[in-house]
This record gives sequence, structure tokens and C-alpha cells, in this order.
Amino acid sequence: MKKNIHEKLRGLTLIEMMMSIAIFTMGIAGFTLLFSKTWQTNSYVLEMGQSSMTASQGVSKMVDYIRRATQADDGAYPVKSANGNELTLFSDYDKDGATERLHFYKSGQNILMGITDPTTTLPRTYPANDQQVITLVSTVANADDKPIFAYYNKDYPADLTNNPLAVPISSHLADIRLMKIYLEINTRPGGIKENIKIQSFVEMRNLNDYDRVQ
Repeated sequence: MKKNIHEKLRGLTLIEMMMSIAIFTMGIAGFTLLFSKTWQTNSYVLEMGQSSMTASQGVSKMVDYIRRATQADDGAYPVKSANGNELTLFSDYDKDGATERLHFYKSGQNILMGITDPTTTLPRTYPANDQQVITLVSTVANADDKPIFAYYNKDYPADLTNNPLAVPISSHLADIRLMKIYLEINTRPGGIKENIKIQSFVEMRNLNDYDRVQ
């Protein structure tokens, strides 16, 4: 009887205790890894959501400025230069009555806009360099073969052979009637997550006036 009682009261052996500790440690490690992965995923989703919203707002501003492109105060054509990752045009972006020169371009992961006011003296001229530069969009992840801007003439979409127009456009700026803005956004470019794609088409409404004089 005493022997049975002694066996029932006997504690864990050293090996059993070590096995228990090992199993407990692996369980804690697994839970920690799962928690870490879940936290990273949720953090990434939040980052991408915020970046996507900010990028959409930046694209909306670009669309508004491009839509209101008009003749420069020095008489220059509304579009000064057009390339895949760079666009310069004239637009009264702040609605102050003066037509500013707006220079959109990609720098690293940012889309920047250079702003230049015309001189107040006559004849009106524009300084050679951007006077002010602001960031419109961040975390841009466009590859080299995916330009930000594409340009189309008045025959699009019926004519897909000659559209989009070949860039850079220099001598045929007057052919541009429609632009496409295409962005890919990623807060951690090169990761396993796919880029968020943002695309918008914009027509320069004031160019209809030039159709009648060409």
C-alpha cells in the first residue's frame, strides 16, 4: 500500500521536465512568430491603404491642373514638353488669374511638381528654373517600362496604331488631346506584395480652341 502511494506522489523525472519545457518553448516561439507575421501584415496593409489614398489625392490634383491647361501668359502653347516621366504645361493652378508653368516629373519614388510664376513686367516671361517644388505623390514604384504619362491624339480610340503617341513629343505637341496618368504604389517596393495600380485619363478642355485655328 505504501509503495502505491509513493508512486502516485512521485514528481516528473528530469527528462519529462526537459521535454515539457521544450514543448512549451516551441509553443511560445510559434505563437510569437504568428503574432509577428500578423502584425507585419496588418501594418503593411495600413501603410498601403494610407499611401493609396494619398496617391489618389495627388493624381486628382494632377488631373485638375492638366484639365485646365491653357495658353501661357507669354503666348506659348499650353503644352511645353511631354515625355514618359516628365510633363511641362501651363495652367492657372492656384486660380489667381496668372498662368503658372507646371513641371511634373518623377524623382526617386516621388512625383514632384515644379511651379513657376510669370514675371509681372511686360512682356511676360518665365524664369528658366522651377521657383517652387512640391511633392504630389510618394511611394511610386513604376518600373522603367511603365511610364507615368501616355499621350493620345484626337483619333483615339479608333486609331490604336498611332496611339499612344511616341515620346518624347517635341514637334507635334499640338496633336495631344488626351493624357493618361499611370502609377504603381508600394511602400515596400521589391517585396512579395503586388503594387497598387492607379490610372486616370484626362482631356485638356481648352485645346478645343486650338482645333479651330490650326
